[in-house]
Amino acid sequence: MSRIVYLHGFASGPGSKKARFFRERFAELGIGLEVPDLAEGNFQGLTLSGQLRVIERVSRGEPVALMGSSMGGYLAALYAARHAEVERLVLMAPAFCFLKRWTGTIGPAAMEQWRESGSYDVFHYGEGRRVPLCYQLIEDATQYEDYPDVAQPALVFHGKNDAAVPAGYSVMFAQKHSQVKLHVMNSDHELLNVLDDMWIEAREFLF
Repeated sequence: MSRIVYLHGFASGPGSKKARFFRERFAELGIGLEVPDLAEGNFQGLTLSGQLRVIERVSRGEPVALMGSSMGGYLAALYAARHAEVERLVLMAPAFCFLKRWTGTIGPAAMEQWRESGSYDVFHYGEGRRVPLCYQLIEDATQYEDYPDVAQPALVFHGKNDAAVPAGYSVMFAQKHSQVKLHVMNSDHELLNVLDDMWIEAREFLF
């Protein structure tokens, strides 16, 4: 079977609850789950392009299955759309329409202030504190599409009560791709209350 790489979400890291959960489940099957630090220790300078380069290095041009949470799900789809060697995708609350949602979330005035100052403080869940984030994240994101045109089979989980990335984004993605199987679940953005259900579905899908 191909290697499996897990991509954590925005302002998160390899030690996130979902990453640990899936690493433990795969370990019980004798399978290693690779979970790279997409920020490579430099969250302030985070960009989509930089994270995609991390995925490329980890994947090594080999057949892989990608699992991704939130921004990691969006990155998995972006990467798969550009790399045919990706075999399957498991996406959890994928953060489609990344750039549009940032503007809608913090508002035009805050976006302009961010552009002028070059830095914006966000809460980093992995570090448990607010940390600065450079505006280059937004500038870099302008080159990437809202909905990557993936050709690979994909399993998508999304909470119907997701306030960060509404489930409608995944519904739209599934409508555009006949090979996508979508589960809208009784959960929120974190999906922590449905981890076991996702594992059962993901295990069957991947193996």
